[in-house]
Amino acid sequence: MPDLDDAYANAPYIPDAEAFLDRWPATAAAYRAALGARARLAISYGPSERMAYDLFQPEGASRGTLIFVHGGYWLKFHRDHWSHLAAGPNARGWSVAMPSYDLVPRVSIAGITQQIAQAVTRIAADTSGPISLAGHSAGGHLAARMLAPGMLHADVLARLTHVVPISPVSDLEPLIRTSMNADFGLDADMARAESPRYQPTPDIPVTVRVGADERPVFLDQARWLAEAWGAPLDEVAGLHHFDIIDDLEDPGSSLVAQLITAAAT
Repeated sequence: MPDLDDAYANAPYIPDAEAFLDRWPATAAAYRAALGARARLAISYGPSERMAYDLFQPEGASRGTLIFVHGGYWLKFHRDHWSHLAAGPNARGWSVAMPSYDLVPRVSIAGITQQIAQAVTRIAADTSGPISLAGHSAGGHLAARMLAPGMLHADVLARLTHVVPISPVSDLEPLIRTSMNADFGLDADMARAESPRYQPTPDIPVTVRVGADERPVFLDQARWLAEAWGAPLDEVAGLHHFDIIDDLEDPGSSLVAQLITAAAT
């Protein structure tokens, strides 16, 4: 049985991928500095250093809160790589909360799912109004997992207006056949239990988003989730796995509109 390391590798197939990896933390730091007191940093939601979130607030009263969950195959990155993605919703009057979480192998993927449920619950308690939820790649998996039965309290679910998994990993079973599974420690039962593809269809509006220029496996992963849940699949022409999230910086983008206007419908 062949391994799938190459199939799930993104950077080797993205032109100038290193430029993205260098740009993200620098652009995020500049956005935090520009926001000043409207950036509330390192708000704890649990006992470890990484169990914290940053909250980026708009000018004036907030109309709602977008929670964005970062990716990195549950193995890397931190909330402070992505602060600039709050720019679009902030400009439209929405707050943006960005949690980080402990990484594998320190904790399991199932443990990370529980941490994000804690984060969403804490953010909901600390904010008012509607909540939308988005996540990218492994973060797309985590965002989708929040809609599993019993994951969030009913009062939190009642405030969720739209969930957008972006380039999500919706079925973890193929990852057993990658070298990353040395850290994931997945077996077939664990992979299925953590796969949003096999969750019941949620009542909350969901849109699955993916770049048309992504690796075939990520197009498959997005399609599997959309088909399983009967959700719209937004396959965006010309975008790949790294730039599919850039529209969050643009207050006029369809992605930002999707996330902040569902509350009014």
